[in-house]
Amino acid sequence: QVQLAESGGGLVQPGGSLRLSCVASGSVSNFNVMGWYRQAPGLERQLVAAIATAGSTNYADSVKGRFAISRDSTKNTVYLQMNSLKPEDTAVYYCNYQGLRAHQRYWGQGTQVTVSS
Repeated sequence: QVQLAESGGGLVQPGGSLRLSCVASGSVSNFNVMGWYRQAPGLERQLVAAIATAGSTNYADSVKGRFAISRDSTKNTVYLQMNSLKPEDTAVYYCNYQGLRAHQRYWGQGTQVTVSS
């Protein structure tokens, strides 16, 4: 089992920035992919960004150039720096952990990000 603890959500004005953090604990593998998904009301949960232990990254087209994902593997922590936030970025953001095996997929409890003036 892997537990994920998220922090950093909140209310921000359009054009502002937020930084999300997610700490993984428990049976964390040396090889994994951690990332962030988001879900707005009435919509499906969608990938925002992900990063592998080797450092390769993947971003949704809608956040490229504005968001940056990074990780500190010594702390089992992944970060999402969100800049130039837009109202359409408003959603619950979920941290995700994927281990080597398909069943090794875990979710955080979610953190609300609201972009509004």
